Amino acid sequence: MTSFFFIFRLALASLAAYALIAAIVLNGLLPDAHFAGFVVGTAGLLGAFAALNAFSHVRRVRLVAGQVNGATLPCRQRRQIEVPFEAGETFDLIDAAIRELPGSEMLESARDSLQVQARVRRPAPYTQSGAPRWHLLNFFEPRPNQILATVTPNGEAGSVTLICEPARTAWTDWFLVDHGTNLENAEAVTRAITRRVAQRRRGEQAEARLTVTEKELTVAKLSLLHAQVEPHFLYNTLASAQLLTRSDPARADEMLGNLIEYLRHSLPRTESAMSSLGVELERARAYLDILKIRMGSRLNLQIEVPQYLKQVELPPMMLQTLVENAIKHGLEPKSGGGTVWILARAGEGTVAITVADDGQGFSDHGGGTGIGLRNVRERLRLTYGDAALFSIVSNFPGGVAATITVPDSTARGAAYG
Repeated sequence: MTSFFFIFRLALASLAAYALIAAIVLNGLLPDAHFAGFVVGTAGLLGAFAALNAFSHVRRVRLVAGQVNGATLPCRQRRQIEVPFEAGETFDLIDAAIRELPGSEMLESARDSLQVQARVRRPAPYTQSGAPRWHLLNFFEPRPNQILATVTPNGEAGSVTLICEPARTAWTDWFLVDHGTNLENAEAVTRAITRRVAQRRRGEQAEARLTVTEKELTVAKLSLLHAQVEPHFLYNTLASAQLLTRSDPARADEMLGNLIEYLRHSLPRTESAMSSLGVELERARAYLDILKIRMGSRLNLQIEVPQYLKQVELPPMMLQTLVENAIKHGLEPKSGGGTVWILARAGEGTVAITVADDGQGFSDHGGGTGIGLRNVRERLRLTYGDAALFSIVSNFPGGVAATITVPDSTARGAAYG
């Protein structure tokens, strides 16, 4: 019924226009005897031509859209497309989609006003190229189509208003059709936007999968590192405690107490669980107290951490890694030993945690493999992204100072935000 009404409407409009012209012009040029026959014959031909042209339009719309209704039949098509990108990205996407449209030419885009205008060369699907044409029929030759796209910001998303229409005045739609070419343009641009959004989403998903894989690899490296370091530390501690039970039972008891405290804070956690600076500080202190019994006066410890900063969230074992590096690569190789400092300072929304020593400093010998520090950097990146920093520099007059800067998760830090 919709198709019939559309064909009937175009044929009736053509006949009405012809009747008006005939009444005004031809009535004074032809004798009355011939006027009626000429008008009726010409009207029949014109009505048949208009009906056939409209029928071709309907058939091609059905071919393009798969259905014929009030939304697909008009020559002027409008689409409202929601894109899950901010307005600038949405504009770039729609601009690229229209530029790549077949036959696109005379494109004008204005990023400030978020508008794109383009002329699109219209094919003549039912006109044989190169065939001789009457000049009178040039009026029916395909005119260019045009596209207007406007992006409206919508928070974190962009809304695109897409208009595809013939490059002629609207009243001509009563007599002329576009054979579904603007419907094709609207569908093509919509498909291009959908494809680009899907491609972006696939890229984000691939990146997310890669990040998960990197995180799993980092956790595996950490597990391997702990499996290599902790047994060595445990064996040495237990061996030292065994010797002390014969010569100095009180110190042996103190060493075992510190070992119990260290192990209590080293129980396995889920890989996503966060610790606190206070808990990590207790673990590091227990570790250093054990080593102080073994190293004696060769090891000194200074801790300056305000009480209110002990609630700051920190990935587990991160402080421990820096303390172990200070001992193994800084003070143990140095004949006279030295001091380890653990400092914490609050900034504007951040907390800087420093582990420093006055050991042998950076050296070509005994510098380790660097796995621990690489793990520190990687865990900071996976946990905080760009919001955390890690630096390691030479200490004055000797030794190394390593600093971790993380967001302040306490109420005091939130006040800066």
